[in-house]
Amino acid sequence: MTENKTWLRVEVVLVLALSLGRSAVYSLIALVQALATGPLSAQSTSLNSSIREDPWLDLFYQLLSIAFTLVPVALVVLLLALTAGSLKQALADLGMDPTRPMRDLGWGVAITAGVGLPGLAIYYVGRALGATVEVIPAALDAHWWTVPVLVLHAVKNAVLEEVIVVGYLYQRLERLGWSGRRIILVSALLRGAYHTYQGVGPGLANLAMGLVFGEWYRRTRRTMPLIIAHTLLDVFAFVGYALLQDVIAT
Repeated sequence: MTENKTWLRVEVVLVLALSLGRSAVYSLIALVQALATGPLSAQSTSLNSSIREDPWLDLFYQLLSIAFTLVPVALVVLLLALTAGSLKQALADLGMDPTRPMRDLGWGVAITAGVGLPGLAIYYVGRALGATVEVIPAALDAHWWTVPVLVLHAVKNAVLEEVIVVGYLYQRLERLGWSGRRIILVSALLRGAYHTYQGVGPGLANLAMGLVFGEWYRRTRRTMPLIIAHTLLDVFAFVGYALLQDVIAT
């Protein structure tokens, strides 16, 4: 049993090092650099930027980026399937099985409404206090494929974060004997950490979001509503900004 737990710890560390743990390290470094540069309120960060000048090449690289970012998700589903005995059981344990689509959708929409407005409020308060950089949600050039790609980026973010930081991490740390509250706290701290490149405000907002999402999974054992909610939040931010950026600029 001790040897199994040791390998399980190694597995968790490697998975996080390949995915959002690595993002958290870089994000914290970016925050330190930003604080050393000057007031956060005078700085900005861009999400979903163009990768290449040529539109078709940019589209190709955007799709490649999305696909490769989701590889760690495939890895953790495989690892969970090896533990559970089948892919079907692994998806059921994650709460991603398609057995209750309408209920998942309904809860996803409800969570979106409950989390979205407080998140916006924290962002604007952070901007007012100088603790948050200006976040540009969509920096893609305008093409016919811009909106579909932004939607795919939203889905990618949601699947990556909720599967790894909520479902996978909770199951693995639970097998290591951690309490539910301790797991939720660590998961939330990780979520907050890899958003600190946006400033202190978004880091705290995502920490709070992580507490809510972690508690949801502890109670329901379903990540699908969380994936739906996260996707909707990002779609509203990314696509809304892309469609209204001229209005926002004026």
